Amino acid sequence: MRKTAVVTGGASGIGRAVAAELVRRGVHVTIADVRGTEDAAKELGCAGVVCDVSDAEAVRELVTGVAAEHGRLDFLFNNAGIAVGGRAEEFTLDHWNRTIDVNLRGVVHGVHAAYPLMIEQGFGHIVNTASLAGLTPAPMMLPYTTTKHAVVGLSLALRAEAAAHGVRVSAVCPGFTDTPLLDNANPGLPQTEIGLRARTAAVRAQGRLYPVESLARDVLRGVAADRALIVAPASARATWRAVRLSPALAVRAAGTAFRRITR
Repeated sequence: MRKTAVVTGGASGIGRAVAAELVRRGVHVTIADVRGTEDAAKELGCAGVVCDVSDAEAVRELVTGVAAEHGRLDFLFNNAGIAVGGRAEEFTLDHWNRTIDVNLRGVVHGVHAAYPLMIEQGFGHIVNTASLAGLTPAPMMLPYTTTKHAVVGLSLALRAEAAAHGVRVSAVCPGFTDTPLLDNANPGLPQTEIGLRARTAAVRAQGRLYPVESLARDVLRGVAADRALIVAPASARATWRAVRLSPALAVRAAGTAFRRITR
């Protein structure tokens, strides 16, 4: 029987690249997104559903519907997210609330829908897209950084519980990746100077953007190996190691980067 996957945020960026790689490997994929789903599904050769992950009932219907149709759910990729950039003092509560609704509650809604189902069937893998910003002190995107740290914590704690039920959980923590997210910071929200320059700021911070197709292959290798944290590319892993060795030095380095990028 073919394996089955749901990928939220699957119409573009990381979600689309992961979905394409899953399809190539023979997995029955359903992508979900708030827009662009029909065209992306047609191009990828998979199923597509319009779904706003901030709507818990919509996510429940998506997950349970796919599981009922195929008799199983092997993978849930909680990937949908938005980018928010700016100085801390520029953010309104709308920036905070929208980021939490999509980047954190969207993951919670996916877990809430899929985890009991996976416990019942005795297998499954939940893969939550966090970010290197969920492992490091990442300034200039405080709401985003906050939600991604929360996704890492959720994933690791759930992984500890889920192992007893045969269910796996991983968090994906990529560095800056070449996706449309960088060209659409603060979507539907008050814009900031850093938000408008998100792609430029990312290139200055990392040197070059990681190809999304390479990241998708990294993600699926990490899933196959059942890694708790899938950190890519190599430069992101080096940054993560440096933070673990000296958190205080990492904060000072982040402050230096903040001053360099914002001047």
